[in-house]
Amino acid sequence: MYYHRPAEDRGRADFGWLDSKHSFSFGSYYDPKHMGLSALRVINDDIVDPGAGFGSHGHQDMEIISYVLEGAIEHKDSMGNSYIVPAGDVQRMSAGTGVTHSEFNHSNTESLRFLQIWIQPNVKGSAPSYEQKQVVQLENLTPLITPNGAGNSLSIQQDASMFRLELGANESIELSTLERPGYLHVIEGDVNTAEYSLKNGDALGAYQETLLLNGGNEGVIALWFDLPAISV
Repeated sequence: MYYHRPAEDRGRADFGWLDSKHSFSFGSYYDPKHMGLSALRVINDDIVDPGAGFGSHGHQDMEIISYVLEGAIEHKDSMGNSYIVPAGDVQRMSAGTGVTHSEFNHSNTESLRFLQIWIQPNVKGSAPSYEQKQVVQLENLTPLITPNGAGNSLSIQQDASMFRLELGANESIELSTLERPGYLHVIEGDVNTAEYSLKNGDALGAYQETLLLNGGNEGVIALWFDLPAISV
C-alpha cells in the first residue's frame, strides 16, 4: 500500500512574508485525503522573509520538530529558552500541558527555510520540554529523532523515529514497512523506487511493503519517518 504525495499537489499558504507548502491539511488548507499518516500530522515547508516570523503563539500535547534547511531560526518560549537554530540543526519541542513560543528569521537580509513537523504524542499532559542539536551523518540512514534518544538523536514522546537519509548517485538502500508504516520526504536530489520517481518536495508513504530506494542521477537527501501502526 502506497501513499504518493507529489510536491506540486501540496496545499499552499502565501502571506507575503511567509510562503508555506503543506503536505497535510493545516490551517486554511483542508483535504480529507491528506490528514497525515499514523502519528505524523504536519510537514510544512516554510520560507520566511528576512526579519519576519511567527509571533508568540501556543501549542498543547504535540511534538513539534523544526529541521532548518537554509538560514537560522530565532526561537523564544515560555519555558525560558532563547536560542538560535542554524541550518543543519534539529529542534524538538514537546508542548505537553501547554507552551507558547515565537519563531523568527534570525537574518535581516537572507530568507529562512525550514521544515515544520508535528507528531502526535502517545501521552498527554506531560511537562513541556525542549531539545536542540546538530546530528552528524554517520551512515546512509542516521537517526535524528527516536523514542529514547538513541544514537545521539533527540527524544520524542511517541513510538516514532525520524532519520536523515543520504544516498549518492545510484546508491541503494532497502527499507521495510512490512510491520510499521513509513514516510519518505525528499529534501534535495532525486530517488527512485520500482513504482515511483521522486524529486525535491515529493513524498511517499508505504505500509506492508519493502522499498528499494535508488539515489538516481544526483543522489538524494531525505527524511524517513518510521511510524507506529495506528490509524493508517
